[in-house]
Amino acid sequence: MAKEDEKKESSGEWKEFFWNPRTHELLGRTASSWGLILLFYLVFYTFLAGMFCLTMYVMLLTLDDYKPTWQDRLASPGVMIRPKGEALEIIYNKENTESWDKYVQALDNFLTPYSNPKQVMSNDECTPDQYFYQEDSGDVRNNPKRSCQFNRTLLGDCSGINDRTYGYQSGKPCVLIKLNRVIGMLPNNYGQSPNVTCGAKKEDSDSVGEIAYYPTDGAFNLMYYPYYGKKAQVNYSQPLVAVKFLNITLNTDVNVECKINSNTTQFSERDKFAGRVSFKLRVNTI
Repeated sequence: MAKEDEKKESSGEWKEFFWNPRTHELLGRTASSWGLILLFYLVFYTFLAGMFCLTMYVMLLTLDDYKPTWQDRLASPGVMIRPKGEALEIIYNKENTESWDKYVQALDNFLTPYSNPKQVMSNDECTPDQYFYQEDSGDVRNNPKRSCQFNRTLLGDCSGINDRTYGYQSGKPCVLIKLNRVIGMLPNNYGQSPNVTCGAKKEDSDSVGEIAYYPTDGAFNLMYYPYYGKKAQVNYSQPLVAVKFLNITLNTDVNVECKINSNTTQFSERDKFAGRVSFKLRVNTI
């Protein structure tokens, strides 16, 4: 009986704590007490939300729609290839159309904006070997800014015009090199346009064979710089350099590294894409 009395007493205490009919308290607080607590938290979180909105508003006032407010000075821009394949590996069998057709399709899609009619319609013929400055007049923006033509015919045998397979069918594949876009960057090579040189890494030095560059100097002409941003320079076409491997050793993995030759380029072991790019190329016949 004692245990049953204790259970009833404990149950009664919990019921009274949840709702006390004598004092009209819910969970130990009266309605006015709960109202004051809810009002406090409503004011508190409204204040926090207002502070957050005000902070975001002030921060947005410091941003520019056309260029970054704060921008690190890059010693070396990133470099990438097309087609890039999986894990920067281009591996195919020249006797098997399906194995290299994906690379051809990727190059076709990438070079579509570089067709001569589109470039003539959208961009200007610029003076080569000098920067194409388009400064603003004080607070008056000179937008949209013009862009220089880069016609795919400059890529010669790697343009996909005369050879629709970009050399993949014949075992002489083309790889396109491009610099990442960096607003305001002025690359140069002691007053000249920076250029690309590619070669095999030490262990594969005998396997890479002869390499041809298009344009023939393998350069990113100065007239395509500086870049003013996607919003200011809507029709900007990145300059490209095509690399064609003329007699690469077949059925062999060849590790290729392409570097940008520029007096502003600094290579870092921490970032393998800073001023250079490495990829594996293998052309099979069996």
